[in-house]
Amino acid sequence: MENITDYLGFIGAVIILSITPGADTIFILTKSIAGGYKQGFASVAGIICGLFVHTALAAFGLSIILMTSSLLFNIVKIAGAAYLIYLGIMAIKSKSNIIISSEKATVSIKKTFRQGFFTNILNPKVALFFLALLPQFVNINASTPVPFLILGLTFIAIGTVWSLFLVAASSYISSSLRTSNFSSYLNKISGVIFIILGLNILRIKN
Repeated sequence: MENITDYLGFIGAVIILSITPGADTIFILTKSIAGGYKQGFASVAGIICGLFVHTALAAFGLSIILMTSSLLFNIVKIAGAAYLIYLGIMAIKSKSNIIISSEKATVSIKKTFRQGFFTNILNPKVALFFLALLPQFVNINASTPVPFLILGLTFIAIGTVWSLFLVAASSYISSSLRTSNFSSYLNKISGVIFIILGLNILRIKN
């Protein structure tokens, strides 16, 4: 695709990162187990809507930075690399198991949607992740936000498929995460990927 570098590499990275247990995974599984499929789907819808906002902000903000300021580009690049490397180190060092509540609760669908939306949109880690990840897959000579939007929508599409799978398999997945070291292995794998992505950002020149 025009102005997008290594699109297949981006898809591969997003798949690995999507299946790594995190805050969104815990939120979706908790809601699905406590309130059933409807609560699970509502949580997914809220999170995905939040990601659309992050995608738009990152796409237009980063495209403006690339077009107008070499200094700002380098600041974003270094900050993004440092953030991804930090995430990677923390993921590799993490030894904690994921705790998913199975307590039944009655919450309205609208409230679950709002919780998912605001939990995602107000999470600075999500915004920072978008700012750190997208630039390394976009040609530095790109003059429009289109490639950023394509990458963001790809991220959302993959995340949606995985999230819906979490809802459908919530009981089995939550049980597996409680009784195995699977999440620990995924943390280490994602940690290595974060570090590689962070180091790769430093190679980008404006």
